[in-house]
Amino acid sequence: MTPYFETVKSFADVRITENGIDTHDFLDASDGLVKMFDLFGSTVFGFVQSDIKGNIAGVRARFESTREKSVTVERLVEEETKENKRVAIACLVRLVRGLYFTHQALENTQSDTSSELHVCFKRAYDLVLKHHHGFIVRNVVSVAIRAVPRRSDFFSCIAQGGSKEKLDVELRKWLDGLDGIVQRVSKFLKDGGYGRV
Repeated sequence: MTPYFETVKSFADVRITENGIDTHDFLDASDGLVKMFDLFGSTVFGFVQSDIKGNIAGVRARFESTREKSVTVERLVEEETKENKRVAIACLVRLVRGLYFTHQALENTQSDTSSELHVCFKRAYDLVLKHHHGFIVRNVVSVAIRAVPRRSDFFSCIAQGGSKEKLDVELRKWLDGLDGIVQRVSKFLKDGGYGRV
């Protein structure tokens, strides 16, 4: 079986020009991230997956209806703002927040190889999402995070029979690409007054 990171659009391959981040590539890579959660055959990550899927759909709806004005993520936001709308922008803010959470969780697994997955995801949640949620949601998320797979099972699923070395190389490229996109979009949204990730 082909390792997961070779079967989906990598964030490292999303086209970025002086005009911005290619919207189609960005959405494809985001879809790939959602598919990663499917590998576990469980609803453990359902809260993240559902949120990301809904926000991808919101950005995609705008992209599909105004393709010529939405070639880049930045242009999509600027054009929607001109129309005094904020539906796709709100979805984009939440989508980037979900991407940032996933990036931080996986980055934690790479930098702290002795910690179990639930510890890495809890750190990421506390940093990125906790302050956006009320008490009840925090408790639900806390329970869900404790149910994530073991570290070895997680990486075995993603490697899908491939070597650990190859997985580490592909995951590093994917994480670096994702980090660059999250940082760029976050700065653009904040600097333009469109929203804060």
